[in-house]
Amino acid sequence: MKIHDVSMPIYKGMPVYKNIEDKQPSFNTVTNGHVTESRITLDAHVGTHTDAPLHMINDGDTIETIGLERLVRKCKVLDLTEVEGLIEKEDLEGQKIEKDDFLLFKTKNSFDEEFNFDFIALGESGAKYLSEIGIEGVGIDGLGVERAQPGHPTHRTLFSNDIIVIEGLRLKDVAAGEYFMVAAPLKLVGIDAAPSRVILIEGIL
Repeated sequence: MKIHDVSMPIYKGMPVYKNIEDKQPSFNTVTNGHVTESRITLDAHVGTHTDAPLHMINDGDTIETIGLERLVRKCKVLDLTEVEGLIEKEDLEGQKIEKDDFLLFKTKNSFDEEFNFDFIALGESGAKYLSEIGIEGVGIDGLGVERAQPGHPTHRTLFSNDIIVIEGLRLKDVAAGEYFMVAAPLKLVGIDAAPSRVILIEGIL
């Protein structure tokens, strides 16, 4: 059995969406005698995180409505490192994608050490194609599943078809194939996303 931690480390100065300073985590650590305690301030979309429909749909479901049974399961890593720009339908048609799959997209993003404004994202035609197949969820190694798409059609297409979205994966050292995934969002209530620890386990399927 081999375990791959595909989560981003969280620290001050880490890559954040569009390098927006307000999205940086902050830590306030105080030591009183031998007792040290830290206070952490985090954006819900920092690093590796799971989106809830509320993120893009005003009356959408919140993060605690996503059952763990949908996030602790078999998944497929697809190697899309040859894709430039947006992942569209034609990039996915040659892949072995089946109904109820949970797909993780390994792209050039996994090799970026800093935020790349031209990160690889999922295009609208790709999102519609996956929705037609009826997949369960999609994860990507960029800090967004879409980029510069007016109206956010990728997010909205996925959410309206009950497809889970995980963003900010680190798949550089993970080969394409099937894995057992454990993706655990923080147990937050009533909001649009949660930072998540995601591990992939090979050798137990």
